[in-house]
Amino acid sequence: MRVYVPLTLPGLAEAHKTGELGTGPFVAYAVTPALREWYLSDDIEELEYAALSRAALASLRLLAADPGAVRRRVVVAVDVSDGAATADPGRGLDPAALGEVTVTGTVALAKAAAVHVDADDAEEDVTAAAQALEAADGGDDDAQFVVDETDDHELLWFATQEIPNLVDGV
Repeated sequence: MRVYVPLTLPGLAEAHKTGELGTGPFVAYAVTPALREWYLSDDIEELEYAALSRAALASLRLLAADPGAVRRRVVVAVDVSDGAATADPGRGLDPAALGEVTVTGTVALAKAAAVHVDADDAEEDVTAAAQALEAADGGDDDAQFVVDETDDHELLWFATQEIPNLVDGV
C-alpha cells in the first residue's frame, strides 16, 4: 500500500539522519474506502493525488505547530505492507480524517518511493496559510481561502537520492 507521510524539512532531515520515517504508530494518508467515497472516482492516480493533498494539508498543520521550520510542505511517498497501515472505521467520513491511516511498525526511509516538497516560491503562501489555519478550523471563510491558496502550489517531485540536497543546512 502506498502511503503519504506528512513532514516538515526538519522532520525530513531527522528521518534522513536516523534512516526512519517513524517507528509507529504514526499518521499517514492513503487511498482509503472513505476517501474513495468522498472523491467519487475510480481513477487510482486521481485518488492517490487526493491522498497526497490530504498529507500536504497535514504537513501544513505540522508547520503551524513549528514556527521555526522552513515554510515548505513535505510529503514522503512510501510503500508499506497492506497490514501495516489501517484506517480507523470509527471516523468514517469525518472530513478531518479522510484518507488518514495509522502506520504501525518501523518504516525505513530507504523504502520511500519519492519526496514531494514545495518550491521556494510557495513559502509566502505557505507561511500565510500556517498562520491562518487555526482561524480556518474555527470557520473563518477568509482564513480558509488563505489556506486553500496553497493548493495553487504543486508539490515538486524529488527522487530519494535528492534528500541530502533538500535537507542541507536545515
